Amino acid sequence: MLPLLLASSSPYRRELLDRLRLPFVCASPDIDESRRPHEPAVDLVTRLAREKAMALADQFPDHLIIGSDQVAVLGEQILGKPHTFERAQEQLKASSGNSVSFLTGLVLFNSRTGQCQVDCVPFTVHMRQLDDARISRYLHAEQPYDCAGSFKAEGLGVSLFRSTEGLDATSLIGLPLIRLVDMLMNEGVELP
Repeated sequence: MLPLLLASSSPYRRELLDRLRLPFVCASPDIDESRRPHEPAVDLVTRLAREKAMALADQFPDHLIIGSDQVAVLGEQILGKPHTFERAQEQLKASSGNSVSFLTGLVLFNSRTGQCQVDCVPFTVHMRQLDDARISRYLHAEQPYDCAGSFKAEGLGVSLFRSTEGLDATSLIGLPLIRLVDMLMNEGVELP
């Protein structure tokens, strides 16, 4: 088996990949993650996942490289990482009582053969009605400023949900493991 490389500095993706009990290393790709004008969210996440994997191919020429990127979409608006309390508060107010779709682009690139598998895995969160006090309490408690959509689904953020909908809950956290296992098996990787 070729060694695995996770093209990410995300601790959330690292924790998820640990679940598969396969040895891997991490490296942070240096790419421009800006959205192109009028670029649809699906195209954005698949392009960025591919660029992350490809950016490390020269450094890791005999690896299976995993690239992933995620956006949250509310209506037609892409919700990025808020980075501040105020932006997180705005995102959660807008999401209150609505459905937020998370699109996770996933790529497995074999840097030896050039074989590239690409997918986009959707997951939808139906939010509860949230008042200002609840939003403020949540943001102060968890500080999810590095999370698309302004909540941590693997933590207290789940208390903001009315329900969820999708085939792979790990895609909500940023690395769709069910689809990744399919891709790894296509490359001949035997899982424990």
